[in-house]
Amino acid sequence: MSSRSSRRKRKSAAMERINVDAAGIDVGASSHFVAVPEDRDSQPVREFLAYTTDLYRLADWLAACGIRTVAMESTGVYWIPLFQILEERGFEVCLVDARRVRNVTGRKTDVSDCQWLQQLHTYGLLAAAFRPDDETCVLRAYMRQRDSLVIQAGQHIQHMQKALELMNVKLTEVLSDVTGTTGMAIIEDILAGKRDPDELAKHRHPRCKHDQVTIARALTGHYRTEHIFALRHAVALYRQCQTLIGECDAELERFLEQHGPTDDDSTPPPSERANRPAKNGLGFDAHGHLYRLAGVDLTQIPGLSTASVLTLLAETGLDMSRWRSSKAFASWLGLSPNNRVSGGKVLASRTKACVNRAARVFRMAAYGLHHAKSALGAYYRRMRMRLGAPKAITATAHKLARLFYSMLRTKKSFADIGQDAYDKAYQARRIKGLQRTARQLGFQLVPCAPD
Repeated sequence: MSSRSSRRKRKSAAMERINVDAAGIDVGASSHFVAVPEDRDSQPVREFLAYTTDLYRLADWLAACGIRTVAMESTGVYWIPLFQILEERGFEVCLVDARRVRNVTGRKTDVSDCQWLQQLHTYGLLAAAFRPDDETCVLRAYMRQRDSLVIQAGQHIQHMQKALELMNVKLTEVLSDVTGTTGMAIIEDILAGKRDPDELAKHRHPRCKHDQVTIARALTGHYRTEHIFALRHAVALYRQCQTLIGECDAELERFLEQHGPTDDDSTPPPSERANRPAKNGLGFDAHGHLYRLAGVDLTQIPGLSTASVLTLLAETGLDMSRWRSSKAFASWLGLSPNNRVSGGKVLASRTKACVNRAARVFRMAAYGLHHAKSALGAYYRRMRMRLGAPKAITATAHKLARLFYSMLRTKKSFADIGQDAYDKAYQARRIKGLQRTARQLGFQLVPCAPD
């Protein structure tokens, strides 16, 4: 035995074993490598194929070895079936980020990876990643499928616009949305063989910005058969996505009706915002369902609609006690400064790079507050003037996330003080700071007499 190995064993023996019955699993697409303590089996490291029957054999072997807790990396989506089977068997599964359990310098193999996971988990050196309850996972699956369909529908709209541009039909120049009432009526007539621009322009909705003559000029195009063919396919695919989105909405409504508290007869307060349907909004009224589930009206937060709140609940769940504070919640979202300090000096403070769908919702809500006549809108505009748009969006999204956390945790409604009250409070803080600075320098701040 080398001196390096003996030093490692002495160091490991000196540490306290927190999880004695721990196992480590290196997850792969075709097979999984599992490591248990050496005294539990004559072959402490085994390979199991990724088929369902082999996963049950893996769980049986872990139970025979007396394992109670298992650590595995979140590798793609390959960990999900194994995670669910192990949870059903009663194991405590610790899902960890692969970036946080990088092996020590040396040869890397699947066997050494699972042994390293088992060793770290034995000494309690692994922090479990966030995994919501089963109902939230079901809601998350529905919402992510719906978001995927919305993205696909947007891609097919781009294909429609490309086909129109190839025919030099400038429909996008005179209409803000080619999939609106006017745009779809014109496209349907074009697919039906109509080419007269004056006849096509008669579909103009009274709320259109451009007049009928301008729309007719935009509809004078160079129609070609191959481009009409591409336009027809794009329209068909777009409508198919809209149909599937409607099916998702129906399934979501059924799910929300069947889950959550049923003994609460309270009705949500009426929303003060205009009930204007959003382009990609839900196909049903989810306001009452969200109020029943959360116990508070989360749509009162500026920038959050029913669809965005449902997306947030699908990503975070309803139990905010999973995070110790609102600051920890914002850090999990990647909306807090990731300070790197060495020798008392801040080397960097940029937010950490992470892909979080809930953080994206908060950022989109913050971006939409640019013209809002609310306190958060005033805060966003002040931050944008001072730091620029990207940092202002992150700072405002951080505030929205903490409001979301506090409302779910305390069940208290949100009360907006308004833009004017926020400006007055900010002005008072500035004056107080200037007075303090003046006193430190030996001066006295005196207000000017009004003209």
